[in-house]
Amino acid sequence: MSILRSQVVGCGSYLPARIVTNAELAARVDTSDEWIVQRTGIRQRHVAADDEPTSIVGLKAAQAAIADAGIDPDEIDLIIVATATPDHTFPATATQIQAALGITGGAAFDVQAVCSGFVFALATADKFLTTGAARAALVIGAETFSRILDWEDRATCVLFGDGAGAVVLKAAPGEGTLADRGILTTHIRSDGRYKDKLYVDGGAGSTKTVGFLRMEGKEVFRHAVNNLAETVRHTFEQTGLTGTDIDWFVPHQANRRIIDATADKLGISHDHVVITVDRHGNTSAASIPLALAEAHADGRIKPGQLVLVEAMGGGFTWGSALIRW
Repeated sequence: MSILRSQVVGCGSYLPARIVTNAELAARVDTSDEWIVQRTGIRQRHVAADDEPTSIVGLKAAQAAIADAGIDPDEIDLIIVATATPDHTFPATATQIQAALGITGGAAFDVQAVCSGFVFALATADKFLTTGAARAALVIGAETFSRILDWEDRATCVLFGDGAGAVVLKAAPGEGTLADRGILTTHIRSDGRYKDKLYVDGGAGSTKTVGFLRMEGKEVFRHAVNNLAETVRHTFEQTGLTGTDIDWFVPHQANRRIIDATADKLGISHDHVVITVDRHGNTSAASIPLALAEAHADGRIKPGQLVLVEAMGGGFTWGSALIRW
């Protein structure tokens, strides 16, 4: 049976030039490089310059992805930006990137699912492409989390960084089997009962301020490992695959211990896990596309390989996607 698949045809990324090391943070708050590395695996993170709002960071990743895809921007008729740090309450950051790329057709909008945002955006774009509602999509994860951090809160300021990653997807015919190239499955979930475990304590509709990120780290860790394993098990049940069939596991880069524990639960060898958290920190919706772009650029991810991505974020939200590269 011939069906449409959403194939990844290009990847791109952008990281701000400024690097903040653990040692620099240790000079500002009561922490140390050893403490941060031991608990998170993070050694440094990138922080956007004052003249680098989320739209600019996302635009640079988008341009790199379009160049990698070798297509004209006018071919793109759908742009979805996953971000929790938009430039403005409105308009959507996606429309700003659309205008900067010179694209005047199609639709552009934002998705807000925090760290799961890229997976939610990927799942959304897949529905547009596989139903014929769009032909080519630009999916971007872009964040400037440094803008919403309390730099005196050592429990959170050491964890996050800024950056953006993007993929270009094109609709292409497939046979409806696991051998098809493209997105094979997506699973997304939410449970709003846990809002107070990971949230920002402000907003236009409540405090009229931006607010700061707040988190109960132990609770988030516990839910993350269980929820992420659950969503991937749905993928395995649907496809008949197991962890040993996955060529590359590209998880949300929040915490090295969460990544390792999830891989172990799923039976995925650590040798098949793409890790960037040590150099990028947690870049929220940008973390998966940043990791994809790196592994694509250095040749680790090869055409035909199975790539599994997953993430969990505030809300709680969580999800996964299985892609034949």
